[in-house]
Amino acid sequence: MSRVTHFEISADDPEKMVEFYKQVFGWEINKWEGPAEYWLVSTGDPDSPGIDGAIFNSGELFSGTVNMVEVENLDDALERITQNGGEALSAKNIIPGVGYHAYCKDIEGAIFGIIQSDPQAGIG
Repeated sequence: MSRVTHFEISADDPEKMVEFYKQVFGWEINKWEGPAEYWLVSTGDPDSPGIDGAIFNSGELFSGTVNMVEVENLDDALERITQNGGEALSAKNIIPGVGYHAYCKDIEGAIFGIIQSDPQAGIG
């Protein structure tokens, strides 16, 4: 079974949004050392219920918050999404050292992401 494992908050001004969430909720937020301007959000103790996420500027892809669902195989999940009336909004993308992801839309237009873990993705 696939689970929501991550959220992403889109912001026109990610650094300003980082400060907002730090002040409001006390979240620990640090800039990711990867190729994109992406801020990783830790919402609390990893042993407690809840998920962590990120803040970044998604451009015109989406606004607001998107949940990322962990899948075993991204290609298979994309196929199931389209076969059941959903839509792929982006191609399969590599996140170096993390895995693969894509953004999708469900049958009523809600946007969500899917992610497949693979620590070897884009390495080598």
